[in-house]
Amino acid sequence: MSLAVISAVQIAAAHDGDAELLVTLTYENGGTTLITLDEYAVRALFDACGTTVPEEIIGASWEHVRDALIASSQRYAGASATEHSGGN
Repeated sequence: MSLAVISAVQIAAAHDGDAELLVTLTYENGGTTLITLDEYAVRALFDACGTTVPEEIIGASWEHVRDALIASSQRYAGASATEHSGGN
């Protein structure tokens, strides 16, 4: 399996107006992947990297991004579909 590192970050607006972080991963073979992280995932990623500055995560392993995505999705574990969607 190819290793990848964070090579670029950019703050963007989500469809609901909340801030997201666009993270570019670059693989050993030069390939790239763009990943969008929500606020919860960004906080988990920053905690794992020991920073609150987006540019300071450049060079960090893709594994931190993976773990942040897992943490973000697990916050809904056990919640009903109604709770997750904000419905009645």
